Amino acid sequence: MLDVKLIALDLDDTLLNNDRQISDENVKALRECVARGIYIVMCSGRAEDAILPFVRRLEIAGSQAGRYLIAINGCSIFDLHERKQIFCRKVESDVLLKTNQIAEEWGLRSEVYTPDTIYYREETKWTKMDVELCGLKGKVIDDYDSFLQTGFTKMLVPGEPEKLQELQKVLKKEFGKKAVIFTSKPYFLEILPPDCGKGEAVIWLSNHIGLSPEKTMGFGDSMNDESLIRLCKYGVCMKNGLDAIKEIADFVTEKDNNSSGIADFLYKNVL
Repeated sequence: MLDVKLIALDLDDTLLNNDRQISDENVKALRECVARGIYIVMCSGRAEDAILPFVRRLEIAGSQAGRYLIAINGCSIFDLHERKQIFCRKVESDVLLKTNQIAEEWGLRSEVYTPDTIYYREETKWTKMDVELCGLKGKVIDDYDSFLQTGFTKMLVPGEPEKLQELQKVLKKEFGKKAVIFTSKPYFLEILPPDCGKGEAVIWLSNHIGLSPEKTMGFGDSMNDESLIRLCKYGVCMKNGLDAIKEIADFVTEKDNNSSGIADFLYKNVL
């Protein structure tokens, strides 16, 4: 069995099935991990408040091993016992403003996040989709450009996948190492602070709680899980994950997200 003390879990298409639910099998396995003192950390691109319903489903937040969550793709770490953010990274305001300018020139609209709200210049079918997916409030900001100057943990540009692929190339050339840019879903292009990701957050958290990074495991499926899979000692890609993530993973689950692939892997390799 693998010697693991912290397990970080992506949500969509990993811990969650296609109905956005955590199966009973996954709940049981993760509770057994907590009972053994293994930290279980939800690690999502979602904001803090959008992760909480899944924390409640596991019923582990009251324990030491269930007290942390990682939000905004690693830009924020929250301590549920202290009820406060203990780690935060923000995108520089000039990057946010330039990204929004370019996006609007392309006929697209950007969004930024706080723990409970998604903000944008105007509501579109794409902003509605994101609000529904995340379960957060949505709010129109009239003076959006001034609003962006405060800095935010993440900017998202939603839209048609083909257009976003082209925009991603433009933004990467524009900013270089000043931002991390990727598609978390084909219709969501994300802009994050430099040197920031799920994997970096897991390493920071493991050091914070006094655990060796050599005892970390991360589950994921998509490009926003790349650093999680790469930096954790044991990177596990879901069977339904992208080929690019499978190529860098140490393991691939035998079952997919709709068949409790995490529980199956944990019982065979950790519990």
